[in-house]
Amino acid sequence: MPADGLSWALVLGAALAAGFTSGFAGFGTGLVASGLWFHALPAGAVPPLVVLTSVAAQLVGIASVRRSFDWWRVRPFVAGGAVGVPLGVAALQAVSPAVLRASVGMFLLAYVLIQFSGAMRSAWVSRRGAAADSLVGVAGGFLGGFAGLSGPLPLVWLQLKGGAADAQRAIYQPFNLCALTLAAAVMAIGGRMNADVLVAAAACLPLTLLGAWLGVRSYRGVAERTFRLAVLALLFVSGMILVARFVI
Repeated sequence: MPADGLSWALVLGAALAAGFTSGFAGFGTGLVASGLWFHALPAGAVPPLVVLTSVAAQLVGIASVRRSFDWWRVRPFVAGGAVGVPLGVAALQAVSPAVLRASVGMFLLAYVLIQFSGAMRSAWVSRRGAAADSLVGVAGGFLGGFAGLSGPLPLVWLQLKGGAADAQRAIYQPFNLCALTLAAAVMAIGGRMNADVLVAAAACLPLTLLGAWLGVRSYRGVAERTFRLAVLALLFVSGMILVARFVI
C-alpha cells in the first residue's frame, strides 16, 4: 500500500492518466501506470493492479470501436494470448521485484524508441498471415500476464502491417480485453489478488473509469500526433527512472 499522501496522489493520478490513455488509444493503461506505480507500490502488487484497471478501462473504451470489430482477424491473436498469459503469470514467481521493475523500464524505452523510429510499416510483415499473428499474440499474452502490458506488441505489429488506425484498433483492443481478462483470472486463481491489491484497486478503479470515459470522448477531438508525442514522452521518462533505479 502507498506509504504516505504523496504516494497515494501518485497512484491515483496515474490511474486517471492511464484510464484516459486507454480510452483514447485503445491500450496503454499498463504502459502509463506501471512506470509510476512501481515508485509508490510494492513491485508484486503492480501487475495485478495493472490488469484489473486495464480490464475496467477496456470495457469503457471498447464501445468506441465495437461496430468495427473484425473477430476473424482477432482470433489468431487471442488464441496465442491464451498460451502466453499463463506463462507470463508463472514468470512472476521466478523474477525478483528489482528485475521486474527494470524489465518494465526497458520495455517502455524500447517501445518509445520503436515509435519514434518511424518504422510504421514493413513489406515483410504485411505478408505474414495468421500463424505469425498467433506468435505475436503469445508474446503479447506473456507480457500481459507478466506485467499487464498486452497491447504494445500487437499494436506495433499491426502498425508494421499497415492499414487504417481504426481498423488496427478494432483488432488489438478486443485482444487486449480478452488477454487481460484471462490474466486477471489466472492471477486470482494463483492468489496474487491479495487484500492490498484489492484496496488499491478499489481506490483506483473510479478514476480509471472516469479517465477512460474522458479518453473515449476525446478520441475524435484531439490531434492524435500531439497526444501520442505527449504520452511517449511520459513513457520515456518513466522507463528511464525505472532502469536508473536498477542500475544505480
